[in-house]
Amino acid sequence: MSPKRRPRKLLVRAVCLAMVAAVALPVLIVLPWRWLEPPETAFMMRARASGLEIQQEWVPWEEIAPHLSIAVVAAEDQKFPEHHGFDTQSIRSALEKDGSRGRGASTISQQVVKNLYLWPGRSWTRKGVEAYLTAFVEALWPKMRILEVYLNVAEFGPGIYGAEAAAQEFFGKSASRLSVREAALLAAVLPSPKRMSAAEPSPYMEERVEWILRQMQQLGGPSYLGSPR
Repeated sequence: MSPKRRPRKLLVRAVCLAMVAAVALPVLIVLPWRWLEPPETAFMMRARASGLEIQQEWVPWEEIAPHLSIAVVAAEDQKFPEHHGFDTQSIRSALEKDGSRGRGASTISQQVVKNLYLWPGRSWTRKGVEAYLTAFVEALWPKMRILEVYLNVAEFGPGIYGAEAAAQEFFGKSASRLSVREAALLAAVLPSPKRMSAAEPSPYMEERVEWILRQMQQLGGPSYLGSPR
């Protein structure tokens, strides 16, 4: 082999290996959770490291009240059944309002990725990794699996993760027995679970709950999400 051609061949091989790794690694860390219960999330590990006691109990889709699923979608991501991981209209609106950052534009799919793998913050590095992994989650998981995981890992209060722990903590019942209003209360805290409480809703939260209830009705209730599988 010509000495001049060898570096070029090595470069091509390195680029090919990098491209394979860029696909294989995300698949390896995303695909198993299509069927398996994810281990402790990155956000839970961060909270535990700070000394916070963690409450979380995984429950399958069938053991979560349908009201909570539609309440979360109504509150956080009304285009969830339609989009492929990104709500481009919301992103565009957020950029226009905020100048440079996508505040308030994250879909449920993006929030699942953030909770499972990433860290708080709005840096472009984190946003880039989040977007990349979100594409794999959307490609490899059914929509309702994404929502099932979200309902089990979302933070509903300081150290309280998932629908079951939240239902037990705030209402003394299982997630399967949540009423429509209780579901709306839990959905209402999601933007800021450390500042807002489902147990002691502020006037602002009460207004938000009423708005969520109206949105749930306008979307058509749990039937808006279609078949759970």
